[in-house]
Amino acid sequence: VQLQASGGGLVQAGGSLRLSCAASGQISSINVMGWHRQAPGRERELVADIKSGGSTDYADSMRGRFTITRDNAKNTVYLQMNSLKPEDTAVYYCNADYIYYTDEGTPIVGRAWGRGTLVTVSS
Repeated sequence: VQLQASGGGLVQAGGSLRLSCAASGQISSINVMGWHRQAPGRERELVADIKSGGSTDYADSMRGRFTITRDNAKNTVYLQMNSLKPEDTAVYYCNADYIYYTDEGTPIVGRAWGRGTLVTVSS
């Protein structure tokens, strides 16, 4: 399973960006898709995730500014980021918790990660 993220870039504080991440490969279904981020010198942290049914979870500092959505038919997750702050500067990684069934019917469960897209917010 491969995840391809796009949409990062440089934006001024107060601006907006929209990230996209498409999953491809051997996938029967994807339960959770989400975004994490890692700023320089800091650990990777959850930004937001969304289940296949549409329920969402956000980190407190992003709630109200970021919106996560997904298109199940396209195995794609989006992150709309508004009111960006310099402290949002980080590499953003998408992830997908997937399952697929082998020809013998054996379920294979895993988590795939994208390679990351850099978001830089200038003050």
